Amino acid sequence: MDALGQAGSDYRGNCYSHGFSGEVAQLPITELVAFLDLALQYVDHSLRANKRSDNLYHAYNILHLDPKRASVSHLNEMLEGQVSILSSGMLSGEESLALLESLRHSKLYRADQNNYILYPDRELPGFLEKNCIPTTQVSELRLISELVKTQDQTLLTRDENGNYHFSGHIHNVKDVRRSLDALARQPQYAKLVKAEAAKIEALFEDTFTHDEFTGRSGTFFAYEGLGSVYWHMVSKLILAVQETIRRTRNEPFIRGLQEKYTDLCKGQSFNKTPTVYGTFPTDPYSHTPKGRGAKQPGMTGMVKEDILTRQFELGFSIENGNLTFDFLLLDRKEFLTAPKVFSYWSVKGQKKQMKLQACSMAYTICQVPVILQVSNEACTKVHLSDGSTQEIEGYVLDPINSRHIFQRDGVVHYLEINLIPKN
Repeated sequence: MDALGQAGSDYRGNCYSHGFSGEVAQLPITELVAFLDLALQYVDHSLRANKRSDNLYHAYNILHLDPKRASVSHLNEMLEGQVSILSSGMLSGEESLALLESLRHSKLYRADQNNYILYPDRELPGFLEKNCIPTTQVSELRLISELVKTQDQTLLTRDENGNYHFSGHIHNVKDVRRSLDALARQPQYAKLVKAEAAKIEALFEDTFTHDEFTGRSGTFFAYEGLGSVYWHMVSKLILAVQETIRRTRNEPFIRGLQEKYTDLCKGQSFNKTPTVYGTFPTDPYSHTPKGRGAKQPGMTGMVKEDILTRQFELGFSIENGNLTFDFLLLDRKEFLTAPKVFSYWSVKGQKKQMKLQACSMAYTICQVPVILQVSNEACTKVHLSDGSTQEIEGYVLDPINSRHIFQRDGVVHYLEINLIPKN
């Protein structure tokens, strides 16, 4: 680690001192691929090493550097860590399902919203409870005893109840070290400082846990604070699960993953009543604090993920420049149960209407209607504006008609996608 750090430091120093030469050298592709393969091995190892005993994954680690030794400790479980590992593509379908099942029964689940918070909620100590050190924690520290005898408050003070407190001028462990250095220059304390300095530094960290501080998230209760559902991260979770389903669709655990996906979607705002959500369910909001409704309206990041997930739920994506339809997550319960008129705006800015039959649904892509309906054949019919029709076997539109739709040139009137009935 020291060698790697020194190499980086030398490189940075050279750039600042001499700049870049501007010379370009060719690198064999095989060397670049070999480097990336090696890097991926280390990344995968790091990800695997962060697996918890409950099938969740650690999201944030703390690196502790001591003389000739490095160690790692973990923060609490966090929702974004689970989103990240799912999005990495490393987990199998079975591993992904195990993670989602564990997540549902974890401290991150918030039952009243049927959804997930960023990190476990907890009770924070009051002001008078902070910086309190019981006598038992300092009883074996001779330096503290000697300082108390002389009423020296360089490090700690002692109250009338016998409890100890780090002195008010100490803000961090660097201040502790400065105070210890000052005491070490006094002959009566020098040996005790040398023997107990490390223990006193550890006592300070145990008391304040500064190395675990993550900003407002660990101390606030609103915004993205304790107990809050942060809707953008939940939308990222749903997208990550959808990506996992698409990637592992041929594995035996796909049905379980689909059920988990459906359960996650039930907790989204648009599936809630205004009473539960706290406002209009179709409006995007930043977060929902504990015991309150949704707060901070606006076009938050959740909109992006919701659009992406909804597109694939409806079956369409773009592959190699072609419109492609895949109905892996299509919910046929959304199909009409009775005939209805579908209204839309054409590429020419005109309001149009189409009659839809039962067992069908419709939406638009670049203002071109797409009608999904149950049929005895699996095919795509392209209805052109000149009245002609082209039939394509399967659900991949050809490049020419895909381009017409993307360019909104009016050549394609609408698409008719026929799906065979489910057993």
